[in-house]
Amino acid sequence: MLPALYDFWFQAFEAEKASGHEGWAHACSFLNLFQYITFRAASAGVLAFVISLMFGPSVIRKLISLKVGQPIRTAAEVHKLAELHGGKIGTPTMGGVLILGAVLVATLICARPLNPFIAVCACTMAACGLLGLCDDYKKVKEKKSDGLSSRTKLLWQVVIALIAASFIYFKPEISGIGASAEQIAAGDAGFTLGTNHPINIGAICFPLFKFPLVSLGIFVIPFFALIIVGCSNAVNLTDGLDGLAIGCTISTSLAYALLAYLAGHYFMAVEYLVIPHNRYIGELAVFLMALAGAGFGFLWFNCHPAKMFMGDTGSLAIGGALGSAAICTKQELLLAIIGGIFVMEALSVILQVGSFKLRKKRIFKMSPIHHHFELLGWPESQVIVRFWILSIMLALVGLAILKIA
Repeated sequence: MLPALYDFWFQAFEAEKASGHEGWAHACSFLNLFQYITFRAASAGVLAFVISLMFGPSVIRKLISLKVGQPIRTAAEVHKLAELHGGKIGTPTMGGVLILGAVLVATLICARPLNPFIAVCACTMAACGLLGLCDDYKKVKEKKSDGLSSRTKLLWQVVIALIAASFIYFKPEISGIGASAEQIAAGDAGFTLGTNHPINIGAICFPLFKFPLVSLGIFVIPFFALIIVGCSNAVNLTDGLDGLAIGCTISTSLAYALLAYLAGHYFMAVEYLVIPHNRYIGELAVFLMALAGAGFGFLWFNCHPAKMFMGDTGSLAIGGALGSAAICTKQELLLAIIGGIFVMEALSVILQVGSFKLRKKRIFKMSPIHHHFELLGWPESQVIVRFWILSIMLALVGLAILKIA
């Protein structure tokens, strides 16, 4: 909406300037602000935050009236943890609809929705959110902590991820594939790394190296899909304590908003930092700032003790959004650092399951690892805040790497 309003104003302003008569366009020259990504990104963050605060209480009341309380695993399943989390029984879940709604509305108002980077990230987030909604609905309907079967959920995650990855690979504005030589030379399609050096969308980059590490070609599609599915599940595993997942989401999305903004500016990306540059990628900062703003708004109600949970509706959607954003900025590997808490949570589950199957021994008292610290005696709020601190530090480390080499 704001970009369209700017375009309309600019045309009127140019027409008035050509005619020599000043009219409404000159009087409304403040609309020139709407062309700037910085202004629209900040506006998207604030708008998403305000939407979350405004509609949060209504969403909570509606979820309570629908009796969509979060099923808590029994003592037979989790033993001592059931005592620690017993008070959470009945807290409404599916709160992720608030995050999803705030992000999409703020993006539609403040961004250019037809921008290919915005389109793929927003659609991936919406599709993953819909899958999570189905999973949450099955849980509350059957009053069990198990929703869709793991196989069914993984199948649909892979389908969504492959569609998103294929769009990224074949869309000329993103990949350069199918674009003319003139478009690529003019910077209207594809990525560049360094002065006038186009790179293939299949090239895997890392900021410490000012050249592609490897080029996967069309095989980058399953690699991209793996990132989206992995990130979606990692955020889902992190969502086990009040405010933990959304707090880490905020720091990760803010870091990637900055990366998208830098990657969209020729001088900063090409001449100074030597990171992958695409003239259209800067717009993605608006979407990511909307996600951060919605995260702050949701945290208002999700902080300990939580009044509602995001459920798989929120966690799968957030993971899909962050995974696709990392791919779009060509900083896929950096996600392992900036989103290090999500990686740590997922690895703890993998190591725990692998160790038990191979050695019949557990590495942690319980996985994901945030439960391990709970069972060590850390209060829930202490685990949450310390993980937030680590998430912020990891985000700063990831950004600092941009200029080390």
